[in-house]
Amino acid sequence: MKTLILFSSRDGQTREIAANIATELQDKGVETQLSNLHRIEDVDWNAYDKVVIGASIRYGHFHPGLKAFVDKHADALNARPGAFFSVNLVARKPEKRSPQTNSYTRKFLIDSPWRPDLCSVFAGALRYPRYKWYDRFMIRLIMKMTGGETDTSKEVVYTNWQDVTVFAHDIAQLTRNT
Repeated sequence: MKTLILFSSRDGQTREIAANIATELQDKGVETQLSNLHRIEDVDWNAYDKVVIGASIRYGHFHPGLKAFVDKHADALNARPGAFFSVNLVARKPEKRSPQTNSYTRKFLIDSPWRPDLCSVFAGALRYPRYKWYDRFMIRLIMKMTGGETDTSKEVVYTNWQDVTVFAHDIAQLTRNT
């Protein structure tokens, strides 16, 4: 059996975090399949003993495809051990890095029919040079209002990779009894 790791990423940081989790699990002898949640069509749920979903937030919202996927597959997701992580720039602040203190993650978990056994929140990356002009402008405005980086020539990775490693190790230990 193996662990299915799905990601919903807009600029690539959630994909990088998901890939890091896959590598950590593989290093522990866990077979994984890493897939883009928006490109996977039919899932053979019998092939997986665990599932991990990671999703990014942009302008206060997850991609609508996340909700559609979770709603469609809620029974299968709830039938096996699962983990969820969200990625957002709000989590660059330590007090916003838990599912309880991160309003976006908390709202998703309350509204979702899926009840993952593990949940975490990771800070994402700020990649001004890669953004289209509108996103660069809007994200800079948001960062200015929240005391973040406003130099549009910079790329800043806020992800705490040690926290990602710990989360991956928790996933490796995950059983339905958790």
